[in-house]
Amino acid sequence: MVEQHTPRSLIVTLYGAYGRTPDGAPLAVAELVRLLGALGVDAPSVRSSVSRLKRRGLLIAERTPEGAAGYALSADARQLLDDGDRRIYGRPVPRLSDGWVLAVFSVPEAERHKRHQLRSRLARLGFGTAAPGVWIAPGHLYEETRHALERLRLDPYVDLFRGEYLGFAATAEAVGRWWDLGEIATLHTEFLKAHEPVLRRWEAHGPQDGPGADSAEDAYRDYLLALDSWRQLPYADPGLPVELLPRGWPGGRSAKVFTALHAQLREAGAEFVRPA
Repeated sequence: MVEQHTPRSLIVTLYGAYGRTPDGAPLAVAELVRLLGALGVDAPSVRSSVSRLKRRGLLIAERTPEGAAGYALSADARQLLDDGDRRIYGRPVPRLSDGWVLAVFSVPEAERHKRHQLRSRLARLGFGTAAPGVWIAPGHLYEETRHALERLRLDPYVDLFRGEYLGFAATAEAVGRWWDLGEIATLHTEFLKAHEPVLRRWEAHGPQDGPGADSAEDAYRDYLLALDSWRQLPYADPGLPVELLPRGWPGGRSAKVFTALHAQLREAGAEFVRPA
């Protein structure tokens, strides 16, 4: 489901949208509580989730320039967010001529825990399963796949291949076996149901005359919730050429809605993020 706005997910989304300053300055704990409070997250949940993210190595405890307790992104977290930007904001237009990338992996029995890591990572990158042990994705995902596997030190277990489909079934039929297109379409439809009305409301009023008394806070809230929902979708949906998708595919429409919300609300919401 798209609309699972957990405190941990919202914190990651907040840092991704507004917490990557050039100097790497931390966000004060008090600011995190204020900003997450605007999204309906109470202070104990913020502190608990921050602690979990710290244990995972994504946040580092640091003092702000004013001496307040705060948290900055770790180098790994910055890399993850930078990688995510290419998916979330800059998806290329897929073409049949891009071909496919295949991933075949073999993990020694003594390291079998890495099989789960590999399956999870390939699925998160958008790969489908062509056959047992054979994973497939659109060719435009090759560079990101290679980068991710090298960063996680999983590359020694994987062979990557580029190719074109030469099977006997129609490619669109094969794609329907490799990915659960019905489930992916449902994710897009849920996103549209939740956030397309928000876009229409802002288009009617504009950021300077938005709904509510404080349009900057409203813009921040609507943008963060939309981004928190949307950033999962480019990973669930690998970005298949339109020729291979069912008629009436909702992915293009949901991408346009998010792009419009990003253009209209991100900077308006930044006014609420900046400390008074």
